[in-house]
Amino acid sequence: MPTLFRHGPYRVYFYSHEPNEPPHVHVDRDDLSAKFWLTPVSLARNAGFGTRELTRLHRLISQHQADCLERWHDFFGR
Repeated sequence: MPTLFRHGPYRVYFYSHEPNEPPHVHVDRDDLSAKFWLTPVSLARNAGFGTRELTRLHRLISQHQADCLERWHDFFGR
């Protein structure tokens, strides 16, 4: 499961065994987790994050969207 980046307490990554899904990332902090689609950036699943924190995470993923997409396509191919 390649880690794309860390930001403060957050780890942003994708699973290497999910090539059949659209590009997305997972974000973990402690025992909380969320999944964001990358095109467009949108919340796919949330397991415990509050609304304000999800807004911050959405902004964070949006800022790194291009790099995340590039790394996804480098790993899985186009």
